[in-house]
Amino acid sequence: MIRPLASLALGTAFAAVAVSAAPRAAAPAATPFRVGQVEVAALRDAVNVVPNDGKTFGIDQSPAAVAGVLRARGAPADPITLGVDQLLVHLPGHLVLIDTGLGPKANGSLIQSLAIAGVQPDQVTDVLITHGHPDHVGGLVDAEGRSALPRATIRMSAPEWQATQQGRGASVVPVIEAQVKTFAPGQQVLPGITAVALPGHTPGHSGYRITSGKQSLLVIGDLAHSAIVSLAQPEWPIQYDGDKQQGEQTRVREFARLAATHQRIFAGHFPYPGIGYVVRSGQGYAFRPERR
Repeated sequence: MIRPLASLALGTAFAAVAVSAAPRAAAPAATPFRVGQVEVAALRDAVNVVPNDGKTFGIDQSPAAVAGVLRARGAPADPITLGVDQLLVHLPGHLVLIDTGLGPKANGSLIQSLAIAGVQPDQVTDVLITHGHPDHVGGLVDAEGRSALPRATIRMSAPEWQATQQGRGASVVPVIEAQVKTFAPGQQVLPGITAVALPGHTPGHSGYRITSGKQSLLVIGDLAHSAIVSLAQPEWPIQYDGDKQQGEQTRVREFARLAATHQRIFAGHFPYPGIGYVVRSGQGYAFRPERR
């Protein structure tokens, strides 16, 4: 069970930082909520501060155009701050972690956030990975270079595991490969959790839909990064996408679907705790955080 103090953050809250495209430490926190009868918690790991310099967001636009989108939604024009957060899911017989953040070598605070939620690393039975980028798989390895979640089965789509072995997350592969179990895109991976193929960001990028009764939550992974720019201008390419055309097509299709169905989402790069809804706004979309 999640402790009553789960919504408290430890230490000093994250303050203003210098503009740089680099992850920064954030105070650990765990925010509990429910999906039907399933107990879930958003976990804080870090933040990533990205300058509005035309190199990441709207790479075929100008920084002034990106600034205009940000200012129109009441946000600073520079920098763009992204969350790096994960999800903990309690299922019968399974304690599930979705993504693992940056890891302790990059000042990630996932393990401390798990502790706030009353969970020790060796209690996690399953880890579901959306994709193999370092801010999603870095926490699979502890500060000593060992498996950080030693009793867990690590699950990711088969094409994503292949890409991870050759890509940016390859440094964790020798440590975790004995724990990895792959699945076909779109497959049910655990009772109550089904993978959702969201290609473009990486070859096997996967969201996860958690379902309990009539309620569901879609973990969108890196379908969107900025809660403002990604939604207001889904057609704008982002440097992080491996296949930018496919990434754009997936965003356009999925945002329309999310808005039409009023699907509740968890977005790990949106402002913590990243729980809410995609809604229509002008010619694009906006994020409506769930009231806590």
